[in-house]
Amino acid sequence: MEEVYDVIVLGTGLTECILAGLFSAQGRKVLHLDKNGFYGSFTASLNLSNLYNSFCPGVEPPAHLGENRDWNIDLIPKFTMANGKLVKFILHTESVANNLEWKSLDGSFVMQTSSGGIFSKSRPKIYKVPGNDSEALKSDLMGLFEKKRCKKLFKFIQNYDPENVETHKGLQLRTLPFKDLIANFGLEQNTIDFIGHAVALYTSDEFLEIPSHEVMLKIKLYMDSAGLYGDSPFLYPVYGIGGIAEGFSRLSAIYGGTYMLNKEIDEIIIGEEGKVVGVRSGDEVARAPIVLCEPTYVLNIGKVRPTGRVVRAICILNHPIPNTGDAASCQIIIPQRQTGRHNDIYISCVSYAHFVCAEGYYIAICSTQVETDSPEGELQIAFDLLGQVLETFIRVYDTYEPVDDGRADNIFVSKSYDATSHFESACEDVLDLYHRITGEPLDLEQPLRPFIQQ
Repeated sequence: MEEVYDVIVLGTGLTECILAGLFSAQGRKVLHLDKNGFYGSFTASLNLSNLYNSFCPGVEPPAHLGENRDWNIDLIPKFTMANGKLVKFILHTESVANNLEWKSLDGSFVMQTSSGGIFSKSRPKIYKVPGNDSEALKSDLMGLFEKKRCKKLFKFIQNYDPENVETHKGLQLRTLPFKDLIANFGLEQNTIDFIGHAVALYTSDEFLEIPSHEVMLKIKLYMDSAGLYGDSPFLYPVYGIGGIAEGFSRLSAIYGGTYMLNKEIDEIIIGEEGKVVGVRSGDEVARAPIVLCEPTYVLNIGKVRPTGRVVRAICILNHPIPNTGDAASCQIIIPQRQTGRHNDIYISCVSYAHFVCAEGYYIAICSTQVETDSPEGELQIAFDLLGQVLETFIRVYDTYEPVDDGRADNIFVSKSYDATSHFESACEDVLDLYHRITGEPLDLEQPLRPFIQQ
């Protein structure tokens, strides 16, 4: 450890591992430390013993769940858009792509609460999310005339080309709020809900005020991802998302990166000029002009501010989630308006088909941004959709963001992982950090050209 490096990285979460891998491949000398005894940090995939030790110290896993080798349970499950940024990161680095195997998600669903009638009560129901104009016509989400209106909108967005004004239909889409665009199509509120939350993947109704151009690009991403590698726009790695972080860690190691686990950081050392010069662990000091870290490493030095809390519940089932067509894997989004909340609720479900649990079992993880003093109660509507649950592990996570861009002292801090069930926001953070640290944007359209020592 007691050497001089170009970059010191603290924490082995996915964000940090991607950047460590890129920096090492580009010829920088990287030291990567983690206070935990396993790779992945918050994005780790744990076996049964590690899961129980993390949530219920001293409690042994039930014998009926089988062997440790059959389980790889994500602490923070997230799916990957087939044409999204994480896939582009992986394709950018050939060695990582060659060591990962993926499966397409069986289905993406959205919950809506049906209106009650004279002889019936309103009740929540989940529907498959249409990803293009033809699926919109077949969807049970909408009535006949609404399907035609939705198809018309999807067709308009599918044909949209930011550089071709003929596809803009005379609209100023870079400034026109999305709510004004959809007003032209006469869509119902429930339709607007699923488009904004389950297709464009916004976490709140902020998308209504955002310029149409930005929202349409997110919808196009969903459309472009659907059918690219299967029927769903989402992918999930076999053996869990911890394998992605490990893949980028291997990339760093191939090009000389040094890794150390179980390494507590006692001090981030600031030099006389106000810039970082290294880190101290016990009596050992490693020096570098740049430190990249997770928020938990700088809680006490004024580098981050709290952004709220996220509650996540890991639920082990012995059956698929009801009303999903026995899907071995799926995502369910519960839009805020359907529950009277300010934030969406997410359910991610994977199974033995992905080698993350023993045969016959399913892992459903429910998450949302905490809004009350009873976080577990905020997930009740999600629990109601799961059916019988065998085991539940619940934890509330504090979330943080950096207070500055890091350029003043060269301490660059990543954001905490949000409640969403996909990696798009985390990948935006990677791109932003790379730009801030190197001063140049990362071009994901070009393959990585590794540095070769002469």
